[in-house]
Amino acid sequence: MADRAKNQKFNTLFDWFDQGRDGYLSESDFHQMAILFTALPGGDAPENAKALHDAFDKWWSLLLAGGDSDGDGKLDRQEFITVMQSSVTTPENFETAVLAIADAFMRIVDTNNDGTLSRDEYVHMYDSLGIDPAHSSDAFRRLDRDGDGSLSYAEFRTAITEFYLSDDENAPGNWLLGPPR
Repeated sequence: MADRAKNQKFNTLFDWFDQGRDGYLSESDFHQMAILFTALPGGDAPENAKALHDAFDKWWSLLLAGGDSDGDGKLDRQEFITVMQSSVTTPENFETAVLAIADAFMRIVDTNNDGTLSRDEYVHMYDSLGIDPAHSSDAFRRLDRDGDGSLSYAEFRTAITEFYLSDDENAPGNWLLGPPR
């Protein structure tokens, strides 16, 4: 059951990252994701843009080094899922690849610099990244664990961590990119 939950999430992530829509992940897809993130308001701040680009480069390097089993410079779906489980989500890599993106991303989308994401900031952010606002509105409700109408940095990091690491099919973080499938 645990593998099934993570495989579902990693399949969703693969589809989101496959910017070329060719069924493979490449360095170009990861650069395109960084461009999408830095196109958000606040993303043009040099420290945010650099942090995002560096983190996406780190993530791609980890994926390629540990997952490109046929040496073609790209990852198919199964290579991606395998390397996500075996390498990217290990504690030594998760912080520098995934959470580094989450932290820079939070700084970008916290447009009023209050240290939280309002529902509007959250929905606008994910709408700009191609996630249906109906899904992100529902996700926001689930991720706002203390019910105060905003997501703190800690709540956002918890959601990211659950999405990538939790085996619990009912974890609120599973909704990060839309309803679990």
